[in-house]
Amino acid sequence: MNDQRAPHAQTIELLSHRRSAPPLTMTGPGPDAQQLETLLTIAARTPDHGKLAPWRFIVFEGQARARAGDVFARAFAARHPEAGAEQLEVERKRFQHAPLVIAIVSTAREHVKIPEWEQALSAGAVCMNLTVATAAMGFVSAWLTQWISYDAQVLEELGVRAGEKVAGYIHIGLPTTTIEDRPRPALADIVTRF
Repeated sequence: MNDQRAPHAQTIELLSHRRSAPPLTMTGPGPDAQQLETLLTIAARTPDHGKLAPWRFIVFEGQARARAGDVFARAFAARHPEAGAEQLEVERKRFQHAPLVIAIVSTAREHVKIPEWEQALSAGAVCMNLTVATAAMGFVSAWLTQWISYDAQVLEELGVRAGEKVAGYIHIGLPTTTIEDRPRPALADIVTRF
C-alpha cells in the first residue's frame, strides 16, 4: 500500500530549485503540441472554490508572437509619441525571445458565494502551476505582467474582454545560460506563530 504522506523527493527538489529565467536568455524549441496540452491541463488543475474556472488561456507561438509585438509597438507609440525606433523595436520583440508565451486571463466576476478575490487568487495559482509544470518538463519560464497587462488598447487587441484582467504572461523556452538564484526572504522575517 502506497503511503500518501511519503515525500516525493524529485518534486521537493524541483520546488526547492525552480527559478525564473529572463526571456532574453531563452531559446527554442518550445514545447510541442502534446507538451503544450499537458502544460495547460496541469495549469488548470488548481484550487478553484466553486469550480468556476475563473481564468482562461491565450497562447502565443510562431507568428502570433510577432503580431502581438505589433500591437505592443502601436500602443506604446500612441502613449509615447516621442519614442524612437529602438524603443518601438524593444516593444515589438517583447514576445520574440521565448518560443512560447501563455497569457493567463483572470475572468473573476461577482458571484453570490465566491468572492472575486478568491477567483483572482485561483488565476495566480494557475500561473504558479504552469511555471512548476514547465520546470518539471525541462523548460524555463518567466511570469511577467508589465505595462502590457494593464493597457486597454493592448488588452482589447489581444482579445481580453471587458472585466477580465491578465494575471500574467508566462514566457516558456529552453535556457541558454545558468540562472543564478536570487536572495530569498529569511523565514524569521516572514513567519509568526499564533
